Parts: sequence; structure tokens; C-alpha cells
Amino acid sequence: MNQPVEAVSAEMRHAKVRAATEHTTVGQVTTTDDGRVSIACACGMDLTNGPTWSLDEHIRLHRAEARFLALAAVAPEGIPRLVAWPL
Repeated sequence: MNQPVEAVSAEMRHAKVRAATEHTTVGQVTTTDDGRVSIACACGMDLTNGPTWSLDEHIRLHRAEARFLALAAVAPEGIPRLVAWPL
């Protein structure tokens, strides 16, 4: 009997894991003289709060964008998309 074909490819799973691994926060939260808080990401970007967003919101957006870019880069050719690709 044939095994069912998995809808999610190994390449897409690996891309998601890479994005999660490459975009983890590192170090400790620091506070600037003007009261902003920030933390470094493993990718080298500093994630910081702003006038209308929290540090947590910046971290969540950063991780979501990293995951999107990683998955979009390895998605099967011809798959329907909400965002035109490549960017």
C-alpha cells in the first residue's frame, strides 16, 4: 500500500527551522538613555520598541517576516501567493 504524499515538503520544514534558529534573541534587554528597550537578534539586528509598538511586537514581526522569507524562498513553483514573489 502506498503512503500518502505529505503536503509540506522537507525543504519547507527545514526553511522554517532555519528561520527560527537564525532569528532568536540573544543577550539581555538593554534600556537606552531615552527610555527605549532593545535586544539583539542572532541575525545581527537590534530589535527595539518604538512610539507605537512594544519590543514584544517588534520581536514577533521580525520572526514572522524571517519565517515568511525563508518559506517563500523554497515554496514550490506555481503555488498561489498573496505577495508577489520574488520581492
